[in-house]
Amino acid sequence: MDSSQSSQEPKASLEERLNARLAQGPAKNAGSTGRGFGRILVAVYAILAIAATARGAWQLLDHGAEAPLPYSLSLLAGIIYIVATVALAKGGPRWRMVAWSAVVFEALGVIGVGISSLAEQDWFPDKSVWSNFGQGYGYIPLILPFVGMYWLWRTRLLND
Repeated sequence: MDSSQSSQEPKASLEERLNARLAQGPAKNAGSTGRGFGRILVAVYAILAIAATARGAWQLLDHGAEAPLPYSLSLLAGIIYIVATVALAKGGPRWRMVAWSAVVFEALGVIGVGISSLAEQDWFPDKSVWSNFGQGYGYIPLILPFVGMYWLWRTRLLND
């Protein structure tokens, strides 16, 4: 076949090329949450998981009777961060569902506790990870779940 014949063949339309690509299945690592920017996100979650879990556990064990609600909420936040860390690092359809659940729970938690800690300051004689919208942690607890949701959305597969 010479070059004059190949230039006369009709080129596949964009739709045909997309359909052919979709028929091949997802690209290697498509939908992966733990690659690229996801690695940074997982690292931030891991640091926050360690900090929140250690803080909450220590506060509950050392002086839990003084402010059990905020200390318990710090421990709960730490557990949620652990779940989110593992789920974001692993990826895959089931882990993505777990990650979505964790980051949505985290967003609702930080907003709910943030509002409660401002409205009912007597309930929070001491700070928690989520009190005052994560002020003690540089508002990272307020921003992080939305970054997590964006990343999960951004790395979704077409059939998610």
